[in-house]
Amino acid sequence: MTNSQKRKQNTQKIVFTALLTALVVVLQYVSMALRFGTFSITLVLVPVVIGAATCGVISGGWLGFVFGVIVLLTGDAAPFLAIDVFGTILTVLLKGTLCGIAAGLVYKALHKKNQYLAVAAAAVVCPIVNTGVFLLGCLAFFLETIKSWGVAAGFTNITAYMFIGLAGINFIIEFATNVILAPVIVRVLKFAKK
Repeated sequence: MTNSQKRKQNTQKIVFTALLTALVVVLQYVSMALRFGTFSITLVLVPVVIGAATCGVISGGWLGFVFGVIVLLTGDAAPFLAIDVFGTILTVLLKGTLCGIAAGLVYKALHKKNQYLAVAAAAVVCPIVNTGVFLLGCLAFFLETIKSWGVAAGFTNITAYMFIGLAGINFIIEFATNVILAPVIVRVLKFAKK
């Protein structure tokens, strides 16, 4: 590949990442209306996986980071910000950034064997990392509050509350949406590029 071709390819990746960044912002604001329980269901993980698969690990991390910033700006993290500002900011930014990086790394590791499998695996990993880091952040910074929320919701077991009450339906919908849409969209994009 010549230098000119590399520059063109890099420019295309930057432009596509910018478009996906705008989509992340719009989707996060739209998803604020989609709520099951306390928190909104995010549709943003789909463009995060698409960016990670088509533009690389750095783009995936960037898109995840933007997702985290928008979560903080929309007020979706307000219940946690009222308890611990630092813990909330750290958890929200880490969960977004790490889910994008993880999706990119999984795609990168598998794409030479099978691109469809690589995208599907990235689509699986992304919501798992996002929700996993969220739950770890809850344990690290908000355990006492989470316990009181669980009791108020009728849960006697904090673990059950965290997995069913906090993550539960939201995770299942985010996971299913991501696993269904991301591989299809990436496949269409790669087909259209040929």
